[in-house]
Amino acid sequence: MALLVQKYGGTSMGSVERIEHVASKVAAARARGNQVVVVVSAMSGETDRLIKLAKAINPRPLARELDQMIATGEQVTIAMLAIALDKMGVAARSYTGAQVSIRTDKAYNKARIQHIDTERLMADCNAGIVPVVAGFQGVDCDGNITTLGRGGSDTTGVALAAALKADECQIYTDVDGVYTTDPRVEPKARRLSKITFEEMLELASLGSKVLQIRSVEFAGKYKVPLRVLSTFVDGPGTLITLDENVGGSKVEDPLIAGIAFSRDEAQLTVAGVPDRPGIAAAILGPIGDANIEIDMIVQNVGADGMTDFTFTVSRGELERAAEVSKKVAESLGAKGIRTATDICKVSLVGVGMRSHAGIAAKMFKTLAAESINIRMISTSEIKISVVVEDKYLELAVRSLHKAFDLEQAA
Repeated sequence: MALLVQKYGGTSMGSVERIEHVASKVAAARARGNQVVVVVSAMSGETDRLIKLAKAINPRPLARELDQMIATGEQVTIAMLAIALDKMGVAARSYTGAQVSIRTDKAYNKARIQHIDTERLMADCNAGIVPVVAGFQGVDCDGNITTLGRGGSDTTGVALAAALKADECQIYTDVDGVYTTDPRVEPKARRLSKITFEEMLELASLGSKVLQIRSVEFAGKYKVPLRVLSTFVDGPGTLITLDENVGGSKVEDPLIAGIAFSRDEAQLTVAGVPDRPGIAAAILGPIGDANIEIDMIVQNVGADGMTDFTFTVSRGELERAAEVSKKVAESLGAKGIRTATDICKVSLVGVGMRSHAGIAAKMFKTLAAESINIRMISTSEIKISVVVEDKYLELAVRSLHKAFDLEQAA
């Protein structure tokens, strides 16, 4: 008998009919002799609807009250799924995050899980009852409801699987696994049977939206076998694993696991700053103090004692970053700042890069053949990212996908 934690997202819980379909999948897993703990999200669009209601009263609602409000979305779906399971003859019991004591810190809207009490859940499993737990939420030490941030139900699922020492955490969504890239951009994208946590973490951080980053970090840290599956199409999905013998072949064999991309990119240049030690800290320090995340950084070669300093931020942060950078530029006697939003980021990810030279050269040659100019480059041990004009995003992804033989097998 295996202990499974199954997490179903908002699309899977989007209607009465879909909730009944989820109930049938849970019942089928039980019928195969498994113990099952279920984690669910609110109905698709419900959290956004509740946030909009709160902001209609106050554009900046109190963080505590916002969490109190948006946590109700999952309270509806846990009860509905428990009702649907009961109708099918499967004993089930719904729980909010507070009821199963998913203890978090006090950071409203982006809380982090500190402890989970599994006694109640295991008692249910041993009694043949399916616990249905609200994702995305917990409770702090003072009994206040907290939420874990966007995609937080994935994190709840993985955290419960770790605490329960589950045999597998299954993330059910509207795609049937992790692909070499977004099939909407490259129809020949191939579903991966396996991928390492390290690769999945890079893909998630670089723009792939299959899994929330924190859930992948959590699964890797606690060695929780993680599988991405479709709620609507039966299949094996994609297993995310610590084993670097992905697909049963040597790690050197698959050079690239996938291609990620992000359109949410903006570029900011502080032009004509003094080329001296400490200039990077002088520019980026105030940006960090403003709690603005920086991605790629380039400092040009100095000439006549001056240089240009360029970095990227998310488009939503560009206005604030520009305000801060303008003040910094004035204090440094720089020529001024320039901004650009006509860019995107394209990234190759693969553990095979560790043992193969020439990946970057092949990437750059492929883009050059399509007359795609590279504005910025960033590398790590298992990824290479480039910034290019956003009008070339789809061409870049398709060209690289073909060049590195990632296409769907015939």
